[in-house]
Amino acid sequence: MRPLPVDTLPRPATGPPARLISLDVLRGLTVMGMLIVNNPGTWSHIYWPLEHAEWNGCTPTDLVFPFFLFMVGVSLAYALAGAKSSGAPTGPVLARVAKRAAILFGLGVFTSLYPHFDFTTVRVMGVLQRIALVFLGCSFVYLKTGWRTQVVLIVGLLVAYAVLMQLVPVPGFGPANLEPATNLGAWLDRTVLTEAHLWKSARTWDPEGLLGTLPALASGLLGGLAGQWLRYAGPARVSKTTGLLLGGLVAVALGQLWNIWFPINKSLWTSSYVLYTGGLALLALAGLYWLCDVRGYRAWAGPALSAGVNAIAVFFGSAIVVRTLNLVQLPGPDGGKPVGLKDWLYAHCIAPLFSNPLNASLAGALVNLLIWLLILTFLRRRNWIWKV
Repeated sequence: MRPLPVDTLPRPATGPPARLISLDVLRGLTVMGMLIVNNPGTWSHIYWPLEHAEWNGCTPTDLVFPFFLFMVGVSLAYALAGAKSSGAPTGPVLARVAKRAAILFGLGVFTSLYPHFDFTTVRVMGVLQRIALVFLGCSFVYLKTGWRTQVVLIVGLLVAYAVLMQLVPVPGFGPANLEPATNLGAWLDRTVLTEAHLWKSARTWDPEGLLGTLPALASGLLGGLAGQWLRYAGPARVSKTTGLLLGGLVAVALGQLWNIWFPINKSLWTSSYVLYTGGLALLALAGLYWLCDVRGYRAWAGPALSAGVNAIAVFFGSAIVVRTLNLVQLPGPDGGKPVGLKDWLYAHCIAPLFSNPLNASLAGALVNLLIWLLILTFLRRRNWIWKV
């Protein structure tokens, strides 16, 4: 077990400390947010900040996934620095990277298959799958290029994606558009993956589709630039914090400006969304870097650190646990349709304690978070970290 599939790769022998506490804390806080938004007491009653934007726009929930990809890039700047600076052939390192990416992709597919293992309708893409592809792509780019080339790649990816989505006609539909089922990315997914293997709630498009991997790669590369800036031996730590803050403000402003022409949209992973969420991730990292690594205030961060060092374990485990619990079917209210054990526990143990169903649903999410934090704290104290 371990946080992201880069942490067991070679560490730099010199320079800044290999362990960036602020990164672990940011990862842990993001994991905690993920647990809350992915596990409400009931999907029928959710406060709006805990829901994804219906289409265009960005809620706090829409920050979770891009923050993870940003942190993949930051981690790579630390994990692969030794291999890059040594001048040794990068083939063996890339082979290990590819192996870990394949395992991570496989875990994502397994999560989609579980518990029925219907290969005829399994969703091919998904969250872990996209993380795996971004991890693989960013690793290659980091090892083979310098930061200036990476800046050019980020700009090129974002501009090229905007051109593809906004100017290229969609076969069978006509002019380019940004609607869920008729945009170019949705057409590509249906053509390559077929409808049977797309997101089950739509079957006509996939929020983690193939074409959207291009701008998602830019999200990871933005994190890589941040990691290289923090590793740079020149500026003092306070100056590094200022640099992160300025970079975050500029990225947020550019994202909001581009939003006028290419709307911020998580499902399409638009170029404006990359800049906006990447900027917010830079601001969050800057604040935590100053607090945890510059000033050394870490006593408060225990729960976040416990979640941060086992991020993949809790992401994978939380999905499997919920689906396992719901295999147990119990009588529904007033003898109605049977419900899964998780829903039954919520209906009988949490919902009756609240008159407001929104508060009850939030309480269900917080109880789930507390249980997982207890488990993760137990694992961290025993130094049990899941490695893939």
